[in-house]
Amino acid sequence: MAGNNPGEMPFLEHLEELRWRLFKVAVALAIGIGVSFFLIFSKQIDVVAILSEPIRPFIRGKLIVTHPADLFDIAMNAAITLGLIAASPVIVWQIWGFLSPALYTHEKKVVIPALVGAAMLFLAGATLAFKYVVPVTLGFFASFQSGVVEIMPTVKDYIGFVIAMCLAFGAVFELPVVIALLSALGIVQPHFLAKFRRHAAVGCLIAAAVITPGSDPTSLLLLTIPLYGLYEVSIGLSRLIVRRRERSLAAEVA
Repeated sequence: MAGNNPGEMPFLEHLEELRWRLFKVAVALAIGIGVSFFLIFSKQIDVVAILSEPIRPFIRGKLIVTHPADLFDIAMNAAITLGLIAASPVIVWQIWGFLSPALYTHEKKVVIPALVGAAMLFLAGATLAFKYVVPVTLGFFASFQSGVVEIMPTVKDYIGFVIAMCLAFGAVFELPVVIALLSALGIVQPHFLAKFRRHAAVGCLIAAAVITPGSDPTSLLLLTIPLYGLYEVSIGLSRLIVRRRERSLAAEVA
């Protein structure tokens, strides 16, 4: 029974705490999305203009719209996305506050750096995609333009392409965090990762080709090189984590 252990929280109290934390998350989301909605629809933030920067050198006119509601849909999706980003600190804090009492001290030491590292690596990957990979990829596609053809992409298709590239690069850059967590759990060993370096290099090239289909060699290298660099970083992190875990186990035995 829950009353036999004073350190345990009764089930109903867990539900009550979860209810209040979900309420705080909902309030944070409502405020974040509301403010983002106001900034976008008051033209203080022009999402289409910001995201269209990479393609401007490759088109003569402007992006086109084929449906009256396309711009509204883009603005709404942008408001929701920005609202989620703005409310993410509150969301993460509430999730952490609910789960942390069930974690051991050494698990807390792993989770916090992993969350921070995951956020930073995701932003780094998305920034690399938007600033370098997307322009190079668009330039490669534009090189096939004929004199009798004019490139007139739609806003919806183009922004969908940019967001997909940024999300893909951001997800790929999470590799060190995944390897670090697997190493902390004892599932992956650094010597195993080092043994398959050549296979990893080929895998990075294949992954880059899958993520950026139809891209030129420059675009592939722009993703393959940092991706393999992240693999090497993952090996270093795995070694560090395994050594610290072995020292902790040795100290416990002693």
